[in-house]
Amino acid sequence: MKRVYFIGAGGIGMAALERYFLSRGMEVAGYDRTPSALTRALEAEGVAMSYVDSADTIPEAFRSPSPDTLVVYTPAVPADSAIMTYFSTGGFAPVKRAAALGHITRGSRAICFAGTHGKTTTSSMAAHVLHTASVGCNAFLGGIMLRYDSNLILSDTSPWTVVEADEYDRSFHQLRPYIAVITATDPDHLDIYGTEEAYLESFAHFTELIDPAGALVVREGLKLKPRPAAGVRVYTFGRDSGDFHAERIRRENGFITFDLVYPGGVIADIGLGVPVDINIDNAVAALAGCLLTGDVDPATARAAIGSYPGVERRFQIHLRESGPRGRVVIDDYAHHPDELRRSIDSVRALYPGRRLTVAFQPHLYSRTRDFYAEFASALSQADDVVLLDIYPAREEPIPGVTSRLILDRVTSPSKILISKEDFVDTLKKRNFDILLTAGAGDMSFMVPDLCRAL
Repeated sequence: MKRVYFIGAGGIGMAALERYFLSRGMEVAGYDRTPSALTRALEAEGVAMSYVDSADTIPEAFRSPSPDTLVVYTPAVPADSAIMTYFSTGGFAPVKRAAALGHITRGSRAICFAGTHGKTTTSSMAAHVLHTASVGCNAFLGGIMLRYDSNLILSDTSPWTVVEADEYDRSFHQLRPYIAVITATDPDHLDIYGTEEAYLESFAHFTELIDPAGALVVREGLKLKPRPAAGVRVYTFGRDSGDFHAERIRRENGFITFDLVYPGGVIADIGLGVPVDINIDNAVAALAGCLLTGDVDPATARAAIGSYPGVERRFQIHLRESGPRGRVVIDDYAHHPDELRRSIDSVRALYPGRRLTVAFQPHLYSRTRDFYAEFASALSQADDVVLLDIYPAREEPIPGVTSRLILDRVTSPSKILISKEDFVDTLKKRNFDILLTAGAGDMSFMVPDLCRAL
């Protein structure tokens, strides 16, 4: 194989594959609907990118079917798009991103982090731990890790590959984990699955794919009924209980420290590099996966979690003014009601007694339709709510589904619905103390502009 074409090339998961194939000396090109900071970075690194859905934009070297050409697509791109149609009807055999990732990882021992939420942070934490250890790793992540400035980590010698296992469109069924960690199974993507039962069944099938010599780690209390093969070691994790759990949690002066209890003993005094409550759970899950490799010692585990830099848009602090009443701006990717609730809880725990404003941009019409009441309940924990219009992503509008479905049910004493264009001016004039911006849309790209305006 000499060249790879990506349909939906601007997605964060696709970017890691593009960078991987570039690192292997292959020619890489692709199409995405919208330019972004990520696509511009990929262009600078050597990806021939197009933003026009026309077969005429496909580079000449990629236009004829050949064993040397691989076409990778994301299901988020409509099947009737011009470029998708060109490849699917022109003698090529396009494969999903997950199939390409599964092929890459099949020759290694894959540590796969799956779950409705938490998988980006836990997988990036695990990648950082293994990269810090002498064993190293390859890693395909769903977010840009700060200080690494990438969602890809490469090693020529490590047997381990860390993968964020995405359940959307059952993509994670293409993987073959050696170690699997499941963080949550709260229903999501009901436009794909239809019911909670089907969603849980998809995760149950994922557990069947684990190597019989491997291991499964599942958060305690999930409805999931795993079905691993005979020989797979099964463990649980949790905040307060499980085979892997935290004890002696201490919160002092903006820092969080805890002891990790695991089957091999206790690792004392682990300090979180990103000190928010939700990262206690994430660190326990990440360390469970890493310790089960047998290649990470307790001292390395402790040091690595303490130096973990975080991921863009995962509880990323953009502004922290000095002084006890200085304003704070935090951006988080939370786009599911349970994620949003946990994110707000983490801010409350970190800044007790402070006035909290939450600016939320709903992601997808279908998700808003399915969970508008739950989103309203989570947002009602804030003192002040600023709600934006729905970010459609891959979807067409659904009649009657707007952000007002959420707003009308929010019980906070102060709430407002605004357009994206009014984001900076509205927040600049808002009398906020702590601001949390949340959602998986494009609002986060405006947060730096807001901070400059402040």
